[in-house]
Amino acid sequence: MTTKQILENAAKQRNVPGHLFASARNAALGFIADYLESSMSDILAANKQDLDNFSSTMSDVMVDRLRLDEGRIKAMADGVRAVAALPEPVGEIIETYTRPDGLEISKVRVPLGVVAIIYESRPNVTSDAAALCLKSGNVCVLRAGKEAHATVSAIVAAMRKAIKKVGFPEDFINLIEDTSRESANELMNAVGFVDLLIPRGGAGLIKACVENAKVPVIQTGTGICHIFVDSSADFDMALSIIENAKCSRPSVCNAMEVCLVHADIAKQFLPLLYKRLVTDRDINKVILKLDERACKILGGQPFCERAGEYDFDTEFLDYKMAVAVVDDDIQAVNHIAAHSTGHSDCIVTSNESIASRFVMDVDSAAVYVNASTRFTDGGEFGLGCEMGISTQKLHARGPMGLKELTTYKYVVRGNGNIR
Repeated sequence: MTTKQILENAAKQRNVPGHLFASARNAALGFIADYLESSMSDILAANKQDLDNFSSTMSDVMVDRLRLDEGRIKAMADGVRAVAALPEPVGEIIETYTRPDGLEISKVRVPLGVVAIIYESRPNVTSDAAALCLKSGNVCVLRAGKEAHATVSAIVAAMRKAIKKVGFPEDFINLIEDTSRESANELMNAVGFVDLLIPRGGAGLIKACVENAKVPVIQTGTGICHIFVDSSADFDMALSIIENAKCSRPSVCNAMEVCLVHADIAKQFLPLLYKRLVTDRDINKVILKLDERACKILGGQPFCERAGEYDFDTEFLDYKMAVAVVDDDIQAVNHIAAHSTGHSDCIVTSNESIASRFVMDVDSAAVYVNASTRFTDGGEFGLGCEMGISTQKLHARGPMGLKELTTYKYVVRGNGNIR
């Protein structure tokens, strides 16, 4: 089926899910979770096909993004069930008030309509996106990268069977069959068919959508996430946070890419950082890309390199990290302002006044005090799962859950009022 035909079929269902009873949509989500688990062998076989075809051309961390196992599929199903258990967003009365002329005005939450998602090699996005769209009363159109297309096709087939079982049209969940650049361009230009386009992937994909789309776009992160270690920081806490933020899963957008260290502690802290991320790790040792001041402390050791021109502006998505020494928290904030993508940035400190100033001055979607940036996630924020992490300010920011997939309308009730 052509991309145009898929979009036409999706548009015919616009707002229909929003008019269905919440109980029916929740039942459909329950069946989706069940079918994901019962279709596990088919999904894993398709995933093996993708891995066999493309893993030789991908980095190890990107292969990890693509790979599924029974545990990950179970986590996908659990994420769908978590979405089903969330409060119903459609029809929520955000506020209501009565004017002096007697008009009762209510602001009511409604679906956006057709939400299209372009993404690359993360199969779990498929079920997250479909679940959030269905729960929020939207039709979803999925366009995955070629590396994950067989896996995603198997997941979508299971989900379409699930919603059909409760009498819903299969076209509530749609998969673009064409994985060429042309299909992405068609989605970007699908005025009248797509109400919101969400790109999830590398900087190139997101930049192309933001610059070329004629339909509304939400810019999701690339994540050049920083952690600033203040002079008052507890060293053990800082090392634990940094190792988690960098190494627990470096291929995701909430992994840290830059470490800033206060000059007053740099000579003591940086050797400990090197020990934690290099010496003590048997595998996946972290390559440290050092600015001039950090080089004077760690330069010449294995896995230490002088930072290049663009290293502080690079989302490595790998076991690599840029390191700089700064004079104080003000210089740290200025460095973040110059290099951050507005995703997630953190300070480790025991000084409350400095923490408060950092929180006020850093203009990112999520700002942390003494916690890993890896928490920037819909599930960790209590949203069930997420559609993506918005790094813009309109109309959504940070992890996008159900409410971020709705808009609102005003319902005005009168009694023969005229103006």
